[in-house]
Amino acid sequence: MKLTKNILVLVMLISSVSVLAQSDRNRGIIWSSLRGLEYEVKAGINIGGASPIPLPSEIRKIDSYRPDLALSLGAEVSKWFGVKEQYGFIFGLTIESKSMRTDAQVKNYGMKIIGNGGEEVSGQWTGNVVTKFRTSNLTLPLLFGYKVSNRVNLKVGPYFSYVLERDFSGHVYDGYLREGDPTGPKVVYEGENKATYDFSKDLRKFQWGLRLGTEWRAFKHLNVFADLNWGLNDIFKKDFDTVTFSMYPIYLNVGFGYAF
Repeated sequence: MKLTKNILVLVMLISSVSVLAQSDRNRGIIWSSLRGLEYEVKAGINIGGASPIPLPSEIRKIDSYRPDLALSLGAEVSKWFGVKEQYGFIFGLTIESKSMRTDAQVKNYGMKIIGNGGEEVSGQWTGNVVTKFRTSNLTLPLLFGYKVSNRVNLKVGPYFSYVLERDFSGHVYDGYLREGDPTGPKVVYEGENKATYDFSKDLRKFQWGLRLGTEWRAFKHLNVFADLNWGLNDIFKKDFDTVTFSMYPIYLNVGFGYAF
């Protein structure tokens, strides 16, 4: 009997706290709405890759491309203003990954491979290159928003990313390496023989670019969005000269958000 009474008291206490919390939440939402503020939690998938623009002469053919699973999770705050609150500033914080795998045929491609004895050999590679690229980033978007209608928003602006984890590695096969330059000694890799490489430590820790996106309010609180993120600085450090051309991360992020 005493246990039952204690359980009833505990249930009533929890119910009271829940009601008060919901009441505070409702007041907070009303307060934010009156000041043109909106909050949103978002989840999505990144599809794309790191690529030179345009493709250099060293890359002769892309044999395969595969976008690995790359997720994003974040939150945004929007401040709307104007007579009809059509214009706004949007900022947020997102933790995300970007990745890809490619197999390409190249000629005189700058390369630093790890030989069979563990030694590094630099030169010009002609043959096939398999590349795995993956980064985990903490991203801050600073965007300008425009409401086309009550259900559709457009947004554009810069984003800034700090790279938490980085990987740019792979292997070469069915080809040969000219040590030093295109006329240097020839090292051949054929059949099952291949050599690995790893440029992960040569990736930048800071990336930035331009975001262009749109968002559609499907239901009262549910949004569907698509954002194109175009990197504007090379993924490699300034002093990295093995790969002789710049590469930029270009990704489409699609997903949904819950708006408060």
